[in-house]
Amino acid sequence: MSNQTIPPSAIPTTDIQRIDWMRLIRSRRVGPATFYRLLGECGSAQAALATLPQVARDAGVTDYETCAATYAAAELAQGQSKGYHLLCISDPEYPSLLKKIPDAPPILWVVGDLSLLSRPSVSLVGARNASSLGVRMTRLIAHELGEAGYVVTSGLARGIDAAAHEAALKTGTIAVQASGLDVIYPRENARLHDDIAQSGLRLSEQPIGLPPQARHFPQRNRIIAGLSTATVVIEGAARSGSLITARDTADLGRDVMAVPGNPLDARAAGCNMLIRDGAMLVRSGKDIIDALQMPELPPLKAPNPKPVVVPPEHVAEKILTLLGPNAIPEDMLIRDTGLPAQSVSQHLLSLELEGKIERHPGGMLALAS
Repeated sequence: MSNQTIPPSAIPTTDIQRIDWMRLIRSRRVGPATFYRLLGECGSAQAALATLPQVARDAGVTDYETCAATYAAAELAQGQSKGYHLLCISDPEYPSLLKKIPDAPPILWVVGDLSLLSRPSVSLVGARNASSLGVRMTRLIAHELGEAGYVVTSGLARGIDAAAHEAALKTGTIAVQASGLDVIYPRENARLHDDIAQSGLRLSEQPIGLPPQARHFPQRNRIIAGLSTATVVIEGAARSGSLITARDTADLGRDVMAVPGNPLDARAAGCNMLIRDGAMLVRSGKDIIDALQMPELPPLKAPNPKPVVVPPEHVAEKILTLLGPNAIPEDMLIRDTGLPAQSVSQHLLSLELEGKIERHPGGMLALAS
């Protein structure tokens, strides 16, 4: 069963219920995984909001307050006044590929052509300080993908992202923002920001009016990967947001591709490294189109680690012992404890509210830094 299965009683059908969803996901230390767990346990967002303060107190957090109803109602009214649409994961328009990722956003603010969310998408990402050759290559690939019926998805940054969106405006492009939907970032993309709202689609999981923060970009990158059948990196340093998107794509079992570059150019280091590690080498849009038409090979099954038997009263202590600064998948942690998933999940929620552990994109867990 998916960790994003929504109980029928929790599906929002009114603005009041949508406000409850917004309150729950906007509440302190409630990320997507905790959101879905609370919905499953409580049956509705309203019940989860009523339960959350007691859960926090049980975890030793005495000053916990949920997101205020007035705040969520104001955000909903502000978004609707700007012509934006609030999309819940239970809505039929919510993109099916994104729904499959472990930490799919419960709500999205969107503006533009919603039909683009139902079409096949390929993400093109790369360096902000792109070279002239990189920009030309991006435009060529985006144009070829668009002509073949693919939507081009990217992050509305300068450089490669902007070139991809511009080249695909006529055929279909989706921009995923790290800020609130109404915040123009970077400012130089102001016209593109407006053009995409008219001819393509922009979306964000962040609150209306929120400026981008460093921690929001990896969250944005997971959405870019989640929307797409494949991710293509066109110029990217060895440590860059583009490689985070590529890693997220690989973790989802989807295709990672890269355009090779000059080994002496630092902007090509990430692409060359991806190709070395097994990403498909891309010379044109046709390479991508041909690859996506190939039958998929069945994934290799990883051996199950031997479970560790731990007395139930020591669950929290064992969780903290198994975790470290490097994030690991939640299902791996559960297997390593040797305990029922429901028991471990309850302790994870308490530890998260206590601030002792942190959730990372992709359903990953680590000790709080």
